[in-house]
Amino acid sequence: MPYTLILHIVNTDPVVGEVDELPSPTDSLVAISNPRMRDGTDVEYLAENITIVYYPVDRINFIEVITGVEDEEIIGFVRE
Repeated sequence: MPYTLILHIVNTDPVVGEVDELPSPTDSLVAISNPRMRDGTDVEYLAENITIVYYPVDRINFIEVITGVEDEEIIGFVRE
């Protein structure tokens, strides 16, 4: 199952991308595919045809994992 990650990189804006499996504590690089900014625009320091980017772990402040809405069951209250 692919995961969507937000990488908060030192001194730059966060980058969003997908991974097939979450990085392990022993990894020294994090590879994301389809890199983009949080608003969906291209990452300005990457070429246009880049599909996979490797970031060194020592340049990442923290990683957010985005879960899909389809994984959660939304229950609302309705007044009749």
